[in-house]
Amino acid sequence: MPRVAPVHVCSACGHETTRWAGQCPGCGEWNTLVEESRALPSARRGSARGRSAAVSPVPLGAVAAEGHRRLSTGVGELDTVLGGGLVPGALVLIGGAPGIGKSTLTTMALANLEAAGRRTLYVSAEESAAQIRLRAERLAGDAALKIPVIAETALETVCATLERERPEVCVIDSVQTLHSAELTGAPGSVGQVRDVAGEVMRVAKQLGIAVLLVGHVTKDGALAGPRVLEHLVDCVLQFEGERERTYRTVRAVKNRFGSTNEVAVFEMRDDGLVEVLDASARFVAEATRAPGSVVLCSMEGSRPLLVEVQALVSRSELVAPRRVVSGLDRNRVALVLAVLGRHAGIGLGASDVFVNVVGGVRVEEPGVDLAVALAVASAARGVPLIGGGAGAGGVDGGGRAGGAGGVPLACFGELGLTGELRTVAHPDRRLGEAAKFGLGSVVEPTSCPTLAAALASAFGRGRAAVPASSEPRPTPHAGLQTTGRFDSV
Repeated sequence: MPRVAPVHVCSACGHETTRWAGQCPGCGEWNTLVEESRALPSARRGSARGRSAAVSPVPLGAVAAEGHRRLSTGVGELDTVLGGGLVPGALVLIGGAPGIGKSTLTTMALANLEAAGRRTLYVSAEESAAQIRLRAERLAGDAALKIPVIAETALETVCATLERERPEVCVIDSVQTLHSAELTGAPGSVGQVRDVAGEVMRVAKQLGIAVLLVGHVTKDGALAGPRVLEHLVDCVLQFEGERERTYRTVRAVKNRFGSTNEVAVFEMRDDGLVEVLDASARFVAEATRAPGSVVLCSMEGSRPLLVEVQALVSRSELVAPRRVVSGLDRNRVALVLAVLGRHAGIGLGASDVFVNVVGGVRVEEPGVDLAVALAVASAARGVPLIGGGAGAGGVDGGGRAGGAGGVPLACFGELGLTGELRTVAHPDRRLGEAAKFGLGSVVEPTSCPTLAAALASAFGRGRAAVPASSEPRPTPHAGLQTTGRFDSV
């Protein structure tokens, strides 16, 4: 019987050490080391390893290139994020908050594959087969009820079923609830998750099975389990969104067979997830056109997307004013506020600032800087920013935004620390998407090289769009100090 020695493994990064410590030596996280039992290698194994024969290297030019025959899931948005579909033998890890729609999306994909004549299998380690049937009945069509399903938590049973049934696509929901009887520790522990994923990967690669692993996330939104789990799989998909909102986004964090710049947008309904092929039309139509609202021409991978950025500036009752940000990087917003105070004369040191991306969308690109600056300046001055383009009348048959207050102002650009505007990727696609919805001229780095020029252009259009007989422009509150740098516009 092999000797067993205790090993402490970090649940965050997978670092191993023989002694317990409060802080992981590998990643610096606190209270993440978990004790496991590990069998010591025998002396015979060590001597055999020393006599292993060497392998001759092969030049890359002599290696035969393999073409990947992808399997379409029938969900166009999901296929786009995957790079064209599922690759046989690939492991795809899907992570997201509880109740966001991971099981619904995987069930829809298996239903479409089953309808196309592919062999599928659904392995449920959390729910019973009856619960999965209830979810499948909500989906349109009868193909979802034809998906073969097993409710099993033992890794050995799952692998034996895969070797016997040999499906083309398999869903394991979830990888944290599978366990092996040969390993110590509870299901979901570092050792269990690592070895379970390794054994599933071995079977999938050997039999050419595309496996979709559903994973849990921590309270911070990161995938639960050791980092080695993300290194083992071929593709990592992050399911984002808020359960209180209908929109969901799926983006690839890692993809060995495609790009990591693509994003899929879905809408949750009673009958499952519905692809949102033109999300810009919905976001632009819902734009408020009120002070503090602008439309950002953003890029989600290779796809242009128009989203509304809103800001609210109010007098603070606290010594340290609040900075509340939703859908953006909080440090990025703090940088924009500092540049506004230094190069535009908009001091917000005594004001609470709230910035939000409408619709639950998260924007992580630098082109959002100008939208945040214009939205905050508009909220602070109480002046709506109106763009040129389609006239009044709401949204026309082509999806173009209008309305009694004119069309919302569109913009994009990265903000430098010295007050200049820098160009961002794919400006032509951004401008084309804005013109598609009749947003007219766009405030962007080519036409406005500095922040002061962008503010002058935006507020010039905003004041011209407000008739003289309308309500007077609100006076900036006591928490807003202006130096007159662009106040004369």
